[in-house]
Amino acid sequence: MSDSAQTPSRAASAQAAVTWSDPRREAAFRDWLASVAPAHALQADTVRPASADASFRRYLRVDGAGGSYIVMDAPPDREDCAPFVKVAGLMADAGLNVPRVLAWDAPQGFMLLDDLGDRTMIEAVDAEPTRATQGLYLRAVDALIAWQLASKPGVLPPYDEALLARELSLFPDWYLQKHRGVELTEAQRQTLDQQFKLIMARNLASPGVYVHRDFMPRNLMMPRDPAEPRLGVLDFQDAVHGPITYDIACLMRDAFLSWDEEFVLDITVRYWEKAQKAGLPVDADFGEFYRAVEWMGLQRHLKVAGIFARLTLRDGKPKYLADAPRFIAYIRAACNRYRELAPLARLIDQVEGSDAVTGFAFGRV
Repeated sequence: MSDSAQTPSRAASAQAAVTWSDPRREAAFRDWLASVAPAHALQADTVRPASADASFRRYLRVDGAGGSYIVMDAPPDREDCAPFVKVAGLMADAGLNVPRVLAWDAPQGFMLLDDLGDRTMIEAVDAEPTRATQGLYLRAVDALIAWQLASKPGVLPPYDEALLARELSLFPDWYLQKHRGVELTEAQRQTLDQQFKLIMARNLASPGVYVHRDFMPRNLMMPRDPAEPRLGVLDFQDAVHGPITYDIACLMRDAFLSWDEEFVLDITVRYWEKAQKAGLPVDADFGEFYRAVEWMGLQRHLKVAGIFARLTLRDGKPKYLADAPRFIAYIRAACNRYRELAPLARLIDQVEGSDAVTGFAFGRV
């Protein structure tokens, strides 16, 4: 990350690195930045790319008074920033370390935010489940419990059957049909429908809390201040009110790294213990809770496999599909563990081949 004492040559090269496909939007951005610059002493010639995500949003970094800031560039015809602003407020009220919204031009889709840093948790964890890595995951658990404790019904959209069904449909529509080129037979379609109904019923049986919906190390930030115990939390705009099992499943069955089941169990049981002590509605029996987490993880991985195929085929972002084998491994592991999911396991084997994966690799993969 560059500091505010950036040299003119570095500033010029940083500015040149920001490209705009629409000159009108570039001009609008420059006008907006000039309007908010005085309040934060922003230096327009230090604007440079910070990151992009799987949506149509991108993030820029700009230097200003006392450090750097983040600018969200979210074209309003593609992205609605209102949920981001709402959830940021809810999370801040819950005591989470989230970026403050310092300025927001809703009609144009520009937003100025605190900069929580440039090192994510995924960059900080060790290659194997060490004590330091365990400590990082427990800090993530603390943030998750604080978020869940703030839950109130009717504030966020419900993670209901309709939404679960839409998400699951991504797997046959995008992963199977468009990515793998599989035309499902009527019998295969019926199998998927029946298995999806079972998965949804199991997941909707879990008590409801606030759900981040992408709570994983790539969206958790290492604080700049070593004295700050809280990890930063990002990418929360799709938060909903739904199964308490979702975010812990997301954290421990990551889209971008895998852990052996011993470590997954260790963190999950520690979450469960802390959640019980905090009064959250987790099952009193850990075995039952863990099974519910696995069923929730299965739904998520079916969804994400479809999303990653869509990102490649529709949005031109092929890097995501490189992690597809991880999802298929998660899906197979869950299906092979539960007798009720045997029909889904057979269908996956028909599509992917019969070399079923039943375990997890040791350490990061």
